[in-house]
Amino acid sequence: MSATNMELKIRDILQSIQQIAPLSLQESYDNCGLLIGDEESAIKQVLVCIDVTEEVVDEAIKRECGLIISHHPLIFKGIKKLTPKGQVERIVIRAIANNIAIAAMHTNLDNSGQGVNFKIAEKLQLKSASVLQPTEGLLKKFVTFCPHSYADKVREAISQAGGGSIGNYDSCSFNSNGTGTFRANEAATPYVGQKNHLHEEPETRIEMIVPEFHISAVVRSLIAVHPYEEVAYDIYPLENQFQSFGAGIIGFLPDEMTENEFLVYLQTIFGTASLRHTAFIGKKIGKVAVCGGSGAFLIKTALSAQADAFVTADIKYHDFFEADGKLFLVDAGHFETEQFTKELIVEIIQKKYPTFAVLNSGVNTNAVCYFNKK
Repeated sequence: MSATNMELKIRDILQSIQQIAPLSLQESYDNCGLLIGDEESAIKQVLVCIDVTEEVVDEAIKRECGLIISHHPLIFKGIKKLTPKGQVERIVIRAIANNIAIAAMHTNLDNSGQGVNFKIAEKLQLKSASVLQPTEGLLKKFVTFCPHSYADKVREAISQAGGGSIGNYDSCSFNSNGTGTFRANEAATPYVGQKNHLHEEPETRIEMIVPEFHISAVVRSLIAVHPYEEVAYDIYPLENQFQSFGAGIIGFLPDEMTENEFLVYLQTIFGTASLRHTAFIGKKIGKVAVCGGSGAFLIKTALSAQADAFVTADIKYHDFFEADGKLFLVDAGHFETEQFTKELIVEIIQKKYPTFAVLNSGVNTNAVCYFNKK
């Protein structure tokens, strides 16, 4: 895509991604978001990559990009000294010297139902794809109370702020009628009722599901439209799984394949020089689970989901035994399974800002090389 004169603040660019993959989805060990720079800075071009290397920073300088968005965080461990002795430190110094901001969208994008694994499933043409291991603890029950005449406005405000969505349905709520009581003191400015008099008001109780990362926005929106001076609301934790977010994706191939055909198919899609896998078990491959990057922790989940095959990376020797002759396990490479993340990030930003210049890095940052004797 050629550069345009359109400028955007770094904050707006990153928020376009975070709407799909909120930072609250990142794992506790991770370091996502803006790592270097000022989110209020305006830039004309952004460069997207998997890893930030010195070559990538040089590319950003050459192509006049004010922001680099990588999948893997440049700063993963603490930096105690900012001297040019280490690679990470050299990159940080060079980026700052050239006024280049750096951000990472890592496990937050891994754990999004529209993220890294969704993109892999798309490349593999998996049908009826769904999250393999949905996230628990993210959903809250949001309850509030308002006069009957305001119920529609309140429900709409909560929905617009991110509440009330269940699967393929939005604006989901449960409503019941009751009576609210309150007494306004001398300092109050009551919407209804009189000061120092107990008032009874017919009210609607509204209950809606809200993801944890939308709670603050929902509260702000509620207060903005609610007529009461003091707005009552309750937030309850839920044990429900959040089907739209979590680790891995599982779906069905367009047509069943033999194990050998499946390996050829994977090698064609990922371009991997060499595939590691469990022994052939002589079964057709139809239901496939995938997890970009290090996904061995999902082997048992893939087994429980009755997947025929599980494709991931960084599988240790003893992990292969967990397949137990029931699951065709394939290690397709860390970089290879995550390579489409660049394309994904570019698409997300361009969908939000079609005329903004989003550039795909041409630097191959795969640190793993393969040797095949001729």
